[in-house]
Amino acid sequence: MLWFTDAMVDVLRPVVATNPGAGEIFQILRDGHARTKAELAALTGLARSTVALRVDALLAADLLRPAGEAASTGGRPPARVAFNPRAGLVLAVDLGATHATVAVAELSGVILDARTRTIDIGEGPETLLDTILADGTELLGQPSAADLPLLGVGIGVPGPVEHSTGRPTNPPIMPGWDRFDVPGYVQRTFDVPVLVDNDVNILALGEQATSWPAVDDLIFVKVSTGIGAGIIAGGQLQRGAQGSAGDMGHVQVPTGAGSAREPGDERDLEALASGSALAIALQGGGHEVQSASDVVDLVRAGNAAAIEATRQAGRDVGEVLATVVNLLNPSIIVLGGSIARAGEHLLAGVREVVYRRSIPLATQHLAIVQSQAGDRAAVLGAAIMVAREVLSPANVDGYVAAKAR
Repeated sequence: MLWFTDAMVDVLRPVVATNPGAGEIFQILRDGHARTKAELAALTGLARSTVALRVDALLAADLLRPAGEAASTGGRPPARVAFNPRAGLVLAVDLGATHATVAVAELSGVILDARTRTIDIGEGPETLLDTILADGTELLGQPSAADLPLLGVGIGVPGPVEHSTGRPTNPPIMPGWDRFDVPGYVQRTFDVPVLVDNDVNILALGEQATSWPAVDDLIFVKVSTGIGAGIIAGGQLQRGAQGSAGDMGHVQVPTGAGSAREPGDERDLEALASGSALAIALQGGGHEVQSASDVVDLVRAGNAAAIEATRQAGRDVGEVLATVVNLLNPSIIVLGGSIARAGEHLLAGVREVVYRRSIPLATQHLAIVQSQAGDRAAVLGAAIMVAREVLSPANVDGYVAAKAR
């Protein structure tokens, strides 16, 4: 099954270097548009002979493909070349508390095939990774993969990750995963680069590619069993110094005028507005709820207490987001996660507070919307994360050199 958006070809947002090599010339073509060697020479300022050598090397490495002929201005029509998204494949994994989706994608982000299964994250890393790797092996053996080489693996997990090592760090809902060497374990099966990130970060990448490809400043907020944010600023995902950027859930929510909470209430956002917190609050009101999904069911059934609790959760999220808006000035805030999918109530609460508490200049063109990317946003984001890494200028230069040997 194919899952595609026009934005997926633009996963690297290329910038032409001062003296571009093969890898830099390749970035120009990542937008999916075919170009002639003369056009590439004009864009880079290099001699046509130099461009021809580098393009020929990229063609030999299968990273580019012939793309027909341009219109002739006299004489033989010039040949065009374009990015070859089927030069290799990416294995993308979305690992949640109770589900795992494994997908095979082209280098452009087109998802060729995927499989989702129910899991328990508490089973531990070896058991779950063995299951995921088996699924991935089967998907790579399908006709849609057509024996193409695997170039990388991307994995999103529901907890903090030290991105430089790919190791989960003190993940609260992932017993047994703390400091586990996920890349090293996966590379026993697939000897390719393995990138691991927090699930909200890859959701932000997937949402941007699917729904907001022209937006460089976006914040994706996931409100589910926990709460977290993926921050894209200046077109780049922001992970922070250690990979913990976007941990909204542990921010203390201020108690302003009109707040229903006591002035000494120092609970953080996750303790007030997550699906788990809402379930506990509704239990105190006599409702039989055990989880975030039960809260969603109550909201969809029109339960007044659940609707008001969700609206208040939105206000609490908005209190934290108002500060974020003033600091980062995003163009789009996207709300996702199970609680956000329960209806407009969480969204309404967030908008109520953010538009009131943020400075007018920051909210003048700010849109606060629900996620539109659907269930495949996370695996798409994981695929994009890997494509940006393995097809970086330096890595492309290395790949071309290895192919030439």
